[in-house]
Amino acid sequence: MQNADTDDVADQACEVSGANHVAIIMDGNGRWATQRGKPRLFGHRAGAKRVREIVESCPDFGVKYLTIFAFSTENWKRTQAEVAGLMMLFRRYITRETQALHEKNVRVRFIGDRVKLDKKLQSLMDHLEDLTKDNTAVNLTIAINYGGRDEVARAIRDIARDVKTGNLDAEKVNEETLSSYLDTTVLPDPDLVIRTSGEARISNFLLWQSAYAEYEFIDTLWPDFTRDVFAEVLQRFDGRDRRFGAVKT
Repeated sequence: MQNADTDDVADQACEVSGANHVAIIMDGNGRWATQRGKPRLFGHRAGAKRVREIVESCPDFGVKYLTIFAFSTENWKRTQAEVAGLMMLFRRYITRETQALHEKNVRVRFIGDRVKLDKKLQSLMDHLEDLTKDNTAVNLTIAINYGGRDEVARAIRDIARDVKTGNLDAEKVNEETLSSYLDTTVLPDPDLVIRTSGEARISNFLLWQSAYAEYEFIDTLWPDFTRDVFAEVLQRFDGRDRRFGAVKT
């Protein structure tokens, strides 16, 4: 049961949060499991369950867009057993959550390079995107096999191809052009990027898009990142002065 103080925090976040787009690096699943004497995949399963609570809290907090980092291009370096377990977890999560996400009016998108993912997972991703394409309560973007540098490199290759074929004038390529070739082209840039677990690095996540995002590095491990913790972070965000390079008058 929540106490009065945490309820007050959540209520205040509902009223004042100005974060339209929040991106989260969901870190700490493995350490959470190790602390409990369990295998790392136990922590990943607990982390997957936490996603639902955070997604469902977004409308209450005024968060219209939520982007979560599920699997990076660098995560293939982990043990074969852990990678295989994560891929199985992604398939199970999508299968289990598809109807619930749709019923909650959540629109789901996936970003990252899908080519390396197995065909079954790709099919489930395609189905979930198509099923929820008209939903409007929350825009949930899940980054799988995603890396910021890889995303920019893929965008540049596509730009170069279009310039070569005459579909794009090289002299007119600017920041907006590159943004339009990224995986996130239909999304606003994130206002706030949160990383759990006490690590203070961005790990190749939304490098281009986060140029003027606010960052929060918190000690909480992802499976312990509750609605109340989310509310506290949003409150701190609302106390920041965002000038986007300008001078406050």
